Amino acid sequence: MNLDQLLPAVIVLSSFLPGVFIFLLQEESHLLRGVLNMTGAVVKLLLVGVMIWGVFHGHVYETRLTLAPGLDLVLHADALAVLFATLSSVLWLVTTIYAIGYLEHSPNRSRFFGFFSLCVSATIGVALAGNLLTFVVFYEVLTLATYPLVAHRGTPDATRGGRIYLAYTMGGGALLLVGAVWLQALSGPADFVQGGFLSGLQPDVWGQLVAIFFLLLAGLGVKAALFPLHGWLPQSMVAPAPVSALLHAVAVVKAGAFGIVRVVYDVYGVGFADALGLLTPLGILAAITILYGSGMALTQDGLKKRLAYSTVSQVSYIALGASILGPVATIGGLVHLVHQGLMKITLFFCAGNYAETLGVHKVSQMDGVGRRMPWTTLAFSVGALGMIGIPPIAGFVSKWYLALGAVEADAYWVLLILALSSLLNAGYFLPILYRAWFRPPPERWPEEHIPAGRFETMGALLWPPLITAAFCLAAGLFAAAPFSPLEWATLIARREYGP
Repeated sequence: MNLDQLLPAVIVLSSFLPGVFIFLLQEESHLLRGVLNMTGAVVKLLLVGVMIWGVFHGHVYETRLTLAPGLDLVLHADALAVLFATLSSVLWLVTTIYAIGYLEHSPNRSRFFGFFSLCVSATIGVALAGNLLTFVVFYEVLTLATYPLVAHRGTPDATRGGRIYLAYTMGGGALLLVGAVWLQALSGPADFVQGGFLSGLQPDVWGQLVAIFFLLLAGLGVKAALFPLHGWLPQSMVAPAPVSALLHAVAVVKAGAFGIVRVVYDVYGVGFADALGLLTPLGILAAITILYGSGMALTQDGLKKRLAYSTVSQVSYIALGASILGPVATIGGLVHLVHQGLMKITLFFCAGNYAETLGVHKVSQMDGVGRRMPWTTLAFSVGALGMIGIPPIAGFVSKWYLALGAVEADAYWVLLILALSSLLNAGYFLPILYRAWFRPPPERWPEEHIPAGRFETMGALLWPPLITAAFCLAAGLFAAAPFSPLEWATLIARREYGP
C-alpha cells in the first residue's frame, strides 16, 4: 500500500490506538492520559489537513479491504467526506481540552476517554465510508462506543437514559442494515458515487427502491432525531456536558444527518430521488421536525433539554436542504452541517460551564449570570443569535442559502417554515439572554463550585466556548474565503450536480 491508500485508515487509527492505550491506564495517570488524548487529536487534525489539500486538487485517497467477493470495507475521501471529517476532527480537539478540564476530579476517567476516542474514531469512519456496508459498520460501532458515555455517571437517571439511547439507536441500526442488505441484493456493491448509482436499474424494481429508501431513512432518522424518532435525544441529556456536546455537534446526530445526505446524493442521486417522489416526503418530515423541536424547546426549563430540542429542530435543516432539488439548497443544507455543529457545541460548552461553576442547570436560575460569567455568556449569546439566524453569524448564512434554494426550486412553503422556525428560535433563546444580561443576579448561586477569581471559571472550561464562538463568527464573516465551510459546500454541490 502507498500513502494514498493508507491515509484514510491512519486517520481512523489516530484516535483508535490512543483510545486502546487509555483504557489500560490507571486513574492516577493524569499526564499520560492527557498527552495521549491531545496527541491523537492533533495528529488527526494534521492528517485531515493533508487530505483537504489533496481532495481539493483531485487527489484520490482510498483504503479498501476485501472481506469476501462483493463485500469490501472501503474508506474513501471525497469532498463530502472531508467536510464531515474536518468538522469532527476540529471539534474533537476542542472538546478534548474541555473534557479534560470538566472531568478533572471525576472517577472512571480512563474508561471515559477510552470510549471518547473510540466514538470519534467511529465518527471519522462514518465520514470516510466509501460504501454502504462500511457506513453501516461504523454507524453501529458509533452506537456501541457512545452508550458508555451517555451512561457514564452510573446514576439511575444516567442508566435509564443510556438504555433508552441504546434501544432507539440499535433499532434504527437494524432498519438501516435491512435496507442496506436489500439494496445490495438488487444493485450489487453499493459504493457511494457522486450523482448516485441506482438510476440505471430497471423500472420494475423502482417500487422496491422506494421501500428501501424509507427503511434507510428510518434507520438514519433515529440518530438524526427526525420526528417521531427523536425520543432518545432529550433523555440522553443526563450525560456529562462534553458528551452532550459530542452527541449534538460532532458525532451521533451528525452521523444520522450525514447519512441522509449520502443516501440522497450518492446512493439514489438527487434527480432520481426526485423522480421517485422521495424528496417531498423527506422535506415534509424535516419541516415537521423543525417546527416540533422548536415548539418543544419553548416549554423546557432545563437548559440542556431546551438545547436538546433545539438540536431536534436545527439538524433537520440539513435534511430539508437535501429534500430541495437544486444546488443552492444543497449548499445551504451542507454548510449547516458545519455551522450547526459550531453553534451547538458552543451552547453546550456554556451550559456545562454554568452547571460546573455555579450549579445552574435551569433557565429560571440564569438571572444575572452574565454579570458573574460574562465571557461564557458572551459565547452563549453568539451561539444563540446564530441559531436564530442573526447576521453575520454562521447560522444566517445557512438559512439564507436554504431560502434562496427554496425560491430557485419554487418551494415557497419552505420560506414559511424558515420564518416560523426563526421566530420560535427567538422565542426560546432571547428570554435566556434577557435573564442572563438584564436581570439582577441572586444573592447566592444554587451551588457555586468554582469561586470567582482571575477568570470566571477554569481556563480549560472557558477557552473552548470562546474559540468555537469565534469560529461561529468567522464562518459568517469570512464565508467567501477559500476553504471556508460555504466554499467547500459549494464545491460539493458543483460536483454532485455536474457542470
